[in-house]
Parts: sequence; structure tokens; C-alpha cells
Amino acid sequence: MYEVATKETFATFYSGQAPWNIGRPQKVFVDVADEIIGSVLDAGCGTGEHALLFARRGHKVLGIDYLEAPIKQAKEKADDRGLPAGFLVMDALALVDLPEVFDTVIDSGLFHVFSDEDRPRYVQGLTRVLKPGGRLYLLCLSDKEPGAHGPRRISKKELRRAFAKGWKIESIQAVRFEVLPNLKDISFSAGGPKAWFAIVRRTV
Repeated sequence: MYEVATKETFATFYSGQAPWNIGRPQKVFVDVADEIIGSVLDAGCGTGEHALLFARRGHKVLGIDYLEAPIKQAKEKADDRGLPAGFLVMDALALVDLPEVFDTVIDSGLFHVFSDEDRPRYVQGLTRVLKPGGRLYLLCLSDKEPGAHGPRRISKKELRRAFAKGWKIESIQAVRFEVLPNLKDISFSAGGPKAWFAIVRRTV
């Protein structure tokens, strides 16, 4: 069985060795950086590397995460680098309460932590905070990744089902998550966990 994603689980990771906390943005977001327009929301921003990537490129950026520790680190990074990104402790399942709308939303490894019951609530929140015509750039663990260690795997069918109404999936690309090398007690495919990178446009 896949591990249940809880605050305690993530807090433990951030207090030690979080596999995804590689100290730089995931390459797939760097590769599409020129496509990103306007204001950016980084949903589940962790320690802020993606938010800071786009702040450095001149975007107005807000990063949210439901844990205080990574948000504190993200704010420290922003101060150290002299970048004007904003960071907020907030549960991504409460996006409907966020009094802002954005041109772009990025999601690196958040979508796959939600249960079947919570996923529609998350997508509803994305609809609230993303402007019509705006795009979501989403990186999630793929069902092509063998084993059951770590987050649940996501299929293309699940992605299409989640964004069936009010959205248009423009592309789903097979990619790899970049993770820390030499992880203890964690094993992924050689080259990094298999993942999907989806670009989804809000149509209504």
C-alpha cells in the first residue's frame, strides 16, 4: 500500500531528508519557464525553489504550504537572494478561501498526495484561484513507477478525470522526478521516479 500523506509524515521528512528537496527547481519547470506568464501561485511550495525561480524571472509569486518549517525556510531563501516572493502557511485544500487569482499555478508533487475524496476539493480550489484561460503546470508521480513505496501513483486516466469539466488538458508528458541521491530506506527507479508532467488550461 502507498503511504498515507499526513502532516506528521511531511514534518518528519522536512526535519531530515525530504527526497524531493533537492535545493533547486525540478528541471521540467526550468524547461517551461519561458512559457509561464503573469502572476504565479506555487501550490505546495515546500522550501520555495520553484516560487523563487519565477520570482527571479520577474513574476509576482505566492507560495503556499501547510507546514510552517518549509515556509520559514522559503522566506529565508527569499531574503538571502533578495527576491520578492511571498510565502504563506495555508492548506491547499482551502484555496477557495484565498482572496487572490493568478495567471498560472504550478504544482510540483502535491496532486498525488490527495485522496480520491480530497482531489475534487483541490481542483475546485484551483478553479477559484486560476483565471479563465490560465494554465496549471502539474508534476505528479506516475503509475508507471514500480513498487508501492512513497506517494500514490497517478494514471493518465485519473488526470483526465480530475480535469474533465471546465479544463482542457493540453499535454501529458512522461518525465522523471529529480530526487536526492543515495536515499536511505527509499528506492525508486534508476534515473528518478517516473512521473507525469501535465499542462492544463482552465477554460471557464
